[in-house]
Amino acid sequence: MILEPSPRYRAYTQAHLDDIPQVRGLAEDVRFEMRVVSNVLPFRVNEYVIEHLIQWDRVPHDPVYQLVFPQRGMLTEDHYDRMAKLVAADAPKAEIKALADEIRADLNPHPAGQQELNVPMLDGEPMKGLQHKYKETVLLFPAQGQTCHAYCTFCFRWAQFIGDQDLKFAQKDADQVHRYLAAHPEARDLLVTGGDPMVMRSKVLRQYLEPLLDPTYDHITDIRIGSKSLTFWPYRFTTDDDADDTLRLFEKLVDAGKHVAFMAHFEHAQEFDTPVAHEAIRRLRDAGVIIRCQAPLVRHINDDAAAWSHMWQEQVRLGMVPYYMFVERDTGAKAYFELPLAEAYQIYRDAIRNTSGLARTARGPSMSCEPGKVEVQGIAEIGGEKVFVLRFIQARMDEWVQRPFFAKFDPKATWFDQLVPAFGEKEFFFEADYRALKEAKGVLTPKPGARRNLGAPAQARSLAETN
Repeated sequence: MILEPSPRYRAYTQAHLDDIPQVRGLAEDVRFEMRVVSNVLPFRVNEYVIEHLIQWDRVPHDPVYQLVFPQRGMLTEDHYDRMAKLVAADAPKAEIKALADEIRADLNPHPAGQQELNVPMLDGEPMKGLQHKYKETVLLFPAQGQTCHAYCTFCFRWAQFIGDQDLKFAQKDADQVHRYLAAHPEARDLLVTGGDPMVMRSKVLRQYLEPLLDPTYDHITDIRIGSKSLTFWPYRFTTDDDADDTLRLFEKLVDAGKHVAFMAHFEHAQEFDTPVAHEAIRRLRDAGVIIRCQAPLVRHINDDAAAWSHMWQEQVRLGMVPYYMFVERDTGAKAYFELPLAEAYQIYRDAIRNTSGLARTARGPSMSCEPGKVEVQGIAEIGGEKVFVLRFIQARMDEWVQRPFFAKFDPKATWFDQLVPAFGEKEFFFEADYRALKEAKGVLTPKPGARRNLGAPAQARSLAETN
């Protein structure tokens, strides 16, 4: 394939919505709604997405349009009305920001105990740019990679992008990262995440990854790169001026025996149905990188079994590995995107049964909640009681993993904290151990029998019933 030079990267943010020609063609009330919502939730898109991924004749139902452009239903009616009054009145920026901060505080900006439970310590100080939830895996948030080529409207890390340093994970010192990894031989897996680490130049990425070739880090066998760049800017691996250097870095890691996995986020097959995306995928694979594909199940974008089975089959055809179907996290605009767990399981089941065995590597639907990754394995009737069959794919304590447990069937439940144990049990099997773990970390826990606060705020759940 003859590669043309990369086009000039041009991003549009909330202040430049009306500069987008296609947006100027939308109705005025739709443009106003975009301005209102984007004062609360982060917005960023680029010309590649606008010109090549969105089918504008299908708007507002086009999946990529829903993926990147703000929609009125992403805010509660009360939040929307209050912000709309300020925007319509051209209120001072400080007043708009104050209300935006108030609304954001209601949107569970850091779900699943990220700040309270996941931040590790080094020399008695918190590592604010790392998370270490599971012993095998360390998450790295390099400060230079805490933005993206474009933002997903459903992103559970939206709090990284609103300019509030108290809510942001960011690691500036690569040496500290290496010292932490050297001190933790139980860690085998480094996940570089964000934001999107692929917004970083290759020379910055090298500062974090190349030192791992030293024998000191032989215990780090797997390096994962969590990225949306194959959707939002595939030129990063084809014709950007450091594309070849980036691929050489990955090749060097692979040749040294590291498993390099590119964790690609694709919600819909439309995202990688361009020649440049296909070429980027090919070049990554040629460098020895394994591309694993994951996405949440989200209303308005991919709440359809046929869309998932088609996407998984296309991923296999292009040499990628379907990996996870997630349940939409309990944060941000969740109420606009969420689906009942029962519906999520049925979509997963219908999708997986219509694929070949090579695509059945995808696990789910999985909830990344406070205790761990909980998978809905099925819906069954046991002893006359209808139940969800659940298991931990990954957990804060090893002994919880792969142990089946049961929750009462609830057709409206959308997240783990809304489930209660089946068969008259007062709590799930792991809760006593989990309370002890949290108390050891100085985190307050509810009394036995009380439901855990692991999910969306009450008003977000009530909104889900009206959308």
